Amino acid sequence: MQPISVSVVRILHTSDWHLGRTLHGVDLHEHQEAFLDHLVELVQTRDIDAVLVSGDVYDRAFPAVDTVNLLSRTLTRLSRHTTVIVTPGNHDSAARLGFGSELMRDSVRILADVGDVDTPVVLAGEGFDVAVYGLPYLDPDLARVSFATSEGDLPPRSHEGVLTAAMQRIRADLASRSATERPVRSIVMAHAFIVGGLPSDSERDITIGGVDSAPSAVFESVDYVALGHLHGPQKITVPHSMTVARYSGSPLAYSFSERDHNKSTVLLEFGPDGPPRVELIPAPVPRRLKHLEGTMDALLGSDNAEWAEAWVRIFVTDSLYPTDMQARLRAQFPYALAIAHVPEASSATAAAPVVTEAMNPLEVTGQFVEYVTTTAPTDEESALLQMAYEAVNARKRSG
Repeated sequence: MQPISVSVVRILHTSDWHLGRTLHGVDLHEHQEAFLDHLVELVQTRDIDAVLVSGDVYDRAFPAVDTVNLLSRTLTRLSRHTTVIVTPGNHDSAARLGFGSELMRDSVRILADVGDVDTPVVLAGEGFDVAVYGLPYLDPDLARVSFATSEGDLPPRSHEGVLTAAMQRIRADLASRSATERPVRSIVMAHAFIVGGLPSDSERDITIGGVDSAPSAVFESVDYVALGHLHGPQKITVPHSMTVARYSGSPLAYSFSERDHNKSTVLLEFGPDGPPRVELIPAPVPRRLKHLEGTMDALLGSDNAEWAEAWVRIFVTDSLYPTDMQARLRAQFPYALAIAHVPEASSATAAAPVVTEAMNPLEVTGQFVEYVTTTAPTDEESALLQMAYEAVNARKRSG
């Protein structure tokens, strides 16, 4: 199917659907389906030429049947009206998500092959083209072999190393296309943690060699970078470049650290020259998230009545465990997802370290060693913990 030539190419950038995910045990299938209905409506009402999904379509490599069916229905609905371009993230299995990609209709393109990063999907505008390059999540340990030089040299074992190698191939392809008379605008879809981005608690750690991120400068000279992985919508600065880079963010909040995010979808409008026009279209909010903290009297007071229909996390700070704490709070907050008794610390009491969702697992293990042995881990012990943690992560990624 040849794209229709238009004066302006309109593209929706989204990512991190995490289909199949739960929030503190609550099934989010219905709310994810509502967002996807919203996306289909946007495609129809805003005359969209392509939808980009930059990774983490599924929440796990082995999704449930109803989750697979939801994605199948959504791709079918979207493809009736537009071109859909999907890349795998670190939660997806690239092999499973990309299975049968060659059998897909032209309007559904799953770019899961590392060897094809320099083969774009080309969208035709009126007198210009938009070349969309898809980078699946590039695990440095696995992807660097694909980027070996003819002499057998491998990129460095880092996110920066493999992204740099991928971008070298993309720039070479762009250079060959720029030799034609038809102007070419460029988009790179990438799933990575880029320096300058603000993470939340719900992104899976991708640390390799003690480093979890790559500099934004690797994307210099392309027009737009459609980023996935971080769940907060945000713009990333690419130094010394006119490149526009954005994380679309996840469509729903997947942890309480995301409770203040304004979830959205990015609408891009490309012309034959100049930066793309960017509009953030708010995503539907199924239920607000709120963290409440205080004494039982304060929590049950009228000031918190507005949160009765919200998903709430409650920390009760009374010095003694309140009578019928759970029942009394759930009577006022029926959608409470987590309730904990967290008394204000007494200066006379030596407490164990408090573990929060935002903490790095290596920080937690280090604090545990220090709590048990009264001595911080040595450099050798820290290195051993690092190796063990990366080995566990590698096994998860290979599954």
